[in-house]
Order: sequence, then structure tokens, then C-alpha cells
Amino acid sequence: MKILGIGVDIIENKRIKNSLKNTKFKIRVYDNKELKQSNLTKNKVNYFSKRFAAKEAFTKALGTGFRKNLNFKDIVIMNDTMGKPYYLITNKITKIIQKRFKVRNFDCFLSISDEKDYSTAFTIIQSK
Repeated sequence: MKILGIGVDIIENKRIKNSLKNTKFKIRVYDNKELKQSNLTKNKVNYFSKRFAAKEAFTKALGTGFRKNLNFKDIVIMNDTMGKPYYLITNKITKIIQKRFKVRNFDCFLSISDEKDYSTAFTIIQSK
């Protein structure tokens, strides 16, 4: 096993709060699964802020940013039954990681956290 990439991001929640006033922002950045899951949470601003930070951290771990047909909605953050966040690995994400790092099998790890004013995310992409 080898670490292929590490990414971290922090965002001021107020920035996302202001962006959420524009409905096009949510549609452009968040997948339908994330939007549906947001209905289960009381603190919408922190929910969306953490996911925004996680998407940014993922692109930093890739080392590419948002380019070559990689969009915010391609990176989907879900929670398991215990609440642990994880990246939903789609075929598109698999192909991007395999091509970028020249590996067949990999794992993506995600940790997200928030406070009143800030949300942060930490990502590791590791070969198997």
C-alpha cells in the first residue's frame, strides 16, 4: 500500500451560507443523493460546507483540481449507517484515479469536521 495523494481544505461556513441563497449553486455543486440526504440534517449550512470542503480536498489529493471534465457533482459524499463520511466511488472517479496514478485498486479515505464558523475536510487516496 502506498499513499498516492493527500488533500485538505477549510472553508468559512458563511461563504457557503451566502452561496446557498442561489439555488443554481446547489444544483451545480451537489449530487441528487447529497441533496436528498441534506433533508435529514438540521444544520444545512454546515452539512453543505463540509461536503464542499471534501470535494475540494479530493481534487487536491488527486493533484489536478477541477479540470479535464471533473466537476463538483462527480464527487459525491455520503455517510454510512454510523455517520462516517465516505466518497461514493463512481466509474468516472475510478477511471480518473486509475489513469492519474496508474493503479488498478485504491481506497479513498475522508474525514470531515465543522465548528460554528469553519468546516474542514481531509482526504487520502491510497493504492491497495
